[in-house]
Amino acid sequence: MPGSVAPLDLAGVTIPHHFRCPISLELMRDPVTVCTGQTYDRASIESWVATGNTTCPVTRTRLTDFTLIPNHTLRRLIQDWCVSHRSLGVERIPTPKQPADAPLVRSLLASAAVGSVASRLAALRRLCALARESEKNRAVISTHETRLALLDIAFEGGEQPGCSDADQPALEAMAVLSMLPLSEAESAVVATRPERLHRLGETVKGHPSTEARINAAAVIESVATGTRSVETRATIGGMDGVMGGLVALVEQPGNPRAVRVGIRGLLAMCLAKENRARAVTAGAAAAVVRRMGELSSSDLERALATVELLCRGEGGREAVVAGWGGGAAAVAALVRLMAWKASGRAAEHAAGALVAVMGGSEALQREAVAAGVVAHLLLMVQGGCSDRAKRKAQLLLKLLRPAWPHHDFIANSDDFIQAF
Repeated sequence: MPGSVAPLDLAGVTIPHHFRCPISLELMRDPVTVCTGQTYDRASIESWVATGNTTCPVTRTRLTDFTLIPNHTLRRLIQDWCVSHRSLGVERIPTPKQPADAPLVRSLLASAAVGSVASRLAALRRLCALARESEKNRAVISTHETRLALLDIAFEGGEQPGCSDADQPALEAMAVLSMLPLSEAESAVVATRPERLHRLGETVKGHPSTEARINAAAVIESVATGTRSVETRATIGGMDGVMGGLVALVEQPGNPRAVRVGIRGLLAMCLAKENRARAVTAGAAAAVVRRMGELSSSDLERALATVELLCRGEGGREAVVAGWGGGAAAVAALVRLMAWKASGRAAEHAAGALVAVMGGSEALQREAVAAGVVAHLLLMVQGGCSDRAKRKAQLLLKLLRPAWPHHDFIANSDDFIQAF
């Protein structure tokens, strides 16, 4: 059950028994009734069911229907009670937002498919707002039928994206799709249609709305992730405007979502070898490197994975080094990032990038050793990293071996000897 059991009194005022959730004993904020006629707070009964319980907590009878019906009458009574006790410090509970359910989603999709621009736009904006509210709403919305319907709306009107009122439903459908994953079949619905790829490229490259560019980039990433074909990823990356648009988002000042979506898109593209040189040419290396210091842990992992892949492309190593201001600065930065989370995937990708950046340069190898990379690599070998991360650490240790000073801790380390 979420949270802890609250006291039966609130701000010195006794809470009426029928206002308390039978599960948590807390004041109900969103009372809902189950098929047995019992009422619970939504969060508590959802947690009860999510843990595998299939019976009503009060009556112990089996729940034959898991539909939760909002108890608006009881919620208003609770709100009135809160208001009447406001002078004693009791705060009024807010009116909960209506969660998404299958009938509501179907109704909104039907309104979005036909009708006036205003009515279609209103339905799509409601759908978008529901998707933004919670992961649960997105799970309800994200059915195969819904995603296909949204794809049809998002790409109506041909290859060129527009900015007129008539084009707004397509842009709003794209906004909803930017929050939903696409299956392989759904990705193919986009990837096998050149006019749709062209529209995505044109939108991410030059649409006047930043949000429209971000949403198009998110859909590009979903399509690239959903397809299992390397050739398809290469085709997407080769579309005019795609690489440049993704890089421009990474460079977007003061917009964390743009940076995050741009990096995710570049990583998805660079998984295809053909796209790495394209990304380098578009300026991806310098753009990603400049953002390293302001990223969250998950975004940093993706950024380092992108840098590692870029280093494997033509001109990638040189672009990454230049982005950091030289080989020594690049080595020092990668060692610092490795230390940031030595047992995580960020360290793994930093180690892979470091191998490429140093190449055969003995001077850069000495820089890495002086920066303390050996200790971090030994931690990766000894710690809970993946087998792939350990192999990268071992490869880097071998590469650096000529540059090691003769430290006693190395000579006496059983783990070090076993690593080779």
